[in-house]
Amino acid sequence: MSIAENVARVRAEIEAAAIAAGRDPKEIQLCAATKMNDAEAVRQAIAAGVDCCGENRVQELTAKLAQNAYAGAPVHFIGHLQTNKVRQVVGKVALIQSVDSEHLLRAINREAARQGILQDVLLEVNIGEEASKSGFRADDILPMMEKMGEFSNICVKGLMAIPPISHNSGENLKFFQKMFQLSVDIKRKKYDNVKVDCLSMGMSGDFADAIASGSTMVRVGTAIFGARNYARDSSEK
Repeated sequence: MSIAENVARVRAEIEAAAIAAGRDPKEIQLCAATKMNDAEAVRQAIAAGVDCCGENRVQELTAKLAQNAYAGAPVHFIGHLQTNKVRQVVGKVALIQSVDSEHLLRAINREAARQGILQDVLLEVNIGEEASKSGFRADDILPMMEKMGEFSNICVKGLMAIPPISHNSGENLKFFQKMFQLSVDIKRKKYDNVKVDCLSMGMSGDFADAIASGSTMVRVGTAIFGARNYARDSSEK
């Protein structure tokens, strides 16, 4: 199937999941996870109507920006961001979804201040408490919100999570539901530089469960672009 056909199919699945959950499908944004897909594939996804593109790697982001690949849609950064690459991302993307530490927050804030801009971010939560993944612990999120007044060049727009790999439908519902409750807890109190309106969770294999649990943005790569060729990726490094 073509990228356009895949986007249409994913949109239909999002709509069905939203209706089943008693939600308006328009509440859920489709972020095309464009990792390892070239500029032309990105353009096709945008033409097919994705809401935004999500890039995992700074090198790919920089290259595709130079090719004007994201024209027509906002681009987000959704991968692990090292502090020494913050300058290449801040001000270049509409949203940094993967802010996983206070150290990174401070680096982003410094660079945004240098540029004289306000950078929107999401805080990444290691909701499964996996040693192999970065992110804030769920218990650390509310204390972090109390500190956000220190970051005058950042606005926290919400939360993001990548739960453990699941092989069966429903396995990650408990993690998605915990993320939703965390977002509700944040909204109950007013914090400086915080406006939680985005809950980014759910990928190709589990976005229906994420939508049922309150996700407002799903990040879909394989279901749009097909399986990634990691063997080719390794040979090109």
